Amino acid sequence: MNIFPDIPLLTADKLYQLLASRFSDHKKLKDIPSPALLKNSKKAAQRIAHAIKNKERITLVGDYDVDGVTSTSIMVLFFREINYPLTAIIPNRFRDGYGVNANVLQRVDADLVITVDNGITAVEAADICKEREIDLIITDHHTPSDELPDAYAIVNPKLDECVYPFKEICGAEVAWLLLGLVKKELEVDVDMRQYLDLVALAVIADVMPLYDINRAIVKEGLKQMAFSSRPSSVIIREFLNKSSLSSEDIAFSIAPRINSAGRLEDASIALEFLTAETLETAAKQFEILNNLNNIRKATEADTTEIACLHVNSEDKVIVVAGENWHEGVVGIVASRLVNRFKKPAIVLNIHADTAKGSARSIGDVDIFSLINSQKGLLTKFGGHKMAAGLSLHVSNIDEFKAAINREAQNIDPNDFIPKEDILGELASEAINFELLDILEKFEPYGEGNPRPRFLIKDAELLQVRLFGADRSHSRLNVRVKPYDRQTIEIVAFRQVLEVPEDKKITCSYTVNKNVFNGRTSVQLMLDNIYL
Repeated sequence: MNIFPDIPLLTADKLYQLLASRFSDHKKLKDIPSPALLKNSKKAAQRIAHAIKNKERITLVGDYDVDGVTSTSIMVLFFREINYPLTAIIPNRFRDGYGVNANVLQRVDADLVITVDNGITAVEAADICKEREIDLIITDHHTPSDELPDAYAIVNPKLDECVYPFKEICGAEVAWLLLGLVKKELEVDVDMRQYLDLVALAVIADVMPLYDINRAIVKEGLKQMAFSSRPSSVIIREFLNKSSLSSEDIAFSIAPRINSAGRLEDASIALEFLTAETLETAAKQFEILNNLNNIRKATEADTTEIACLHVNSEDKVIVVAGENWHEGVVGIVASRLVNRFKKPAIVLNIHADTAKGSARSIGDVDIFSLINSQKGLLTKFGGHKMAAGLSLHVSNIDEFKAAINREAQNIDPNDFIPKEDILGELASEAINFELLDILEKFEPYGEGNPRPRFLIKDAELLQVRLFGADRSHSRLNVRVKPYDRQTIEIVAFRQVLEVPEDKKITCSYTVNKNVFNGRTSVQLMLDNIYL
């Protein structure tokens, strides 16, 4: 097998240089640009402060994903600290629909409405607020469409003429930065650093690039989460059973559980967890989230298998739709289809005469632009380059599918290639604690700073041992080079593997620190097998 012919053999020094080259500079918290650089932020902060000073009724409208729930939590906690009443609403995905809208506004009785992580496309809602003489402040980070809502103020780094130097921030970061200005306007003594554990959670869960100020925020936020007395952080630590937390811990273990509330039931469950004032309440809410996540996983697996049967292998962009597919898992199903078929995927749930769903992309394909090219067929859409949400009339599905695939023909084929990001090969003797130290220096890993992946090419697979209560995990014993005296072990969770006839394997893997019963070891985790 002769794949990856140009992959270099890495030494410790070469690996350090490669990782260091990812960052032009190392930002710290003190380097976060002033929130006042966000367009309309000062106007928004002054209006919020005025409402507080004049005892006006304030309603907050959030979103049901992790970023939206976290943004809402930060706002709730800030207003709790300054002892001012705030009505917080997170729309129910099934009853209310997305974000601030006419349905939600029916139950709002306020002088000022603030949105977090939504609102940039809420043209109708802004008009309703105007008619009812409610001032609307929109804080969001999603890509604006051609028509902006007629709101009192819109704070979004992606607005034209917004001079904030770093655009790739999530909704929670926008909310946190704005609250920093509100704090100054009110002249109150609130330590904004105390919310960094929540901000970090949102940055990771919303797959923001982990460089520039995001890297500084996540690094500090993870440290804070490891020591914070906030009940939700205490429960997260107990659940993970780790003294130090990584971005992967949050991305793969915590974010899905928080997301499960909004996906399957109501995001208020997650909001109550993140804002819990006692350990008892936090533990109770987390148990509910854990149960919902188990249901979510089973539902997602079933829907994925059904969706695969609808995939046309000839299409450049997968578009599949089905009745009674759970609306809360279609985004995850789209991600599964992307991974399986290596193409962008749009998964739609059909209910009555409406199809509503989610899109996920791959490589450098801008799925938002693709969907935007067919906006005439849609009733609603929004999102960014790698992920989007949309709805359309059922009668338009076939035309939309054909049109978006025609549009995709204009995209450079290279843009569809998944980014492998394999750095190189490591000699067996180089897999040691020095390697772990180098890798730890460049954490946190995630979008924009992926955890280094290494290649093993045409190695000898000596043995596969299954382990776990249901024997659903595999340990691979591998000799990397024929002349190696020592072998290495690679762990493959949730995979039952066998030794192939030729006893050869080409695969990628990551290197992690494993702490078990007080003992630290180097653990290799299987990433992908190349046939």
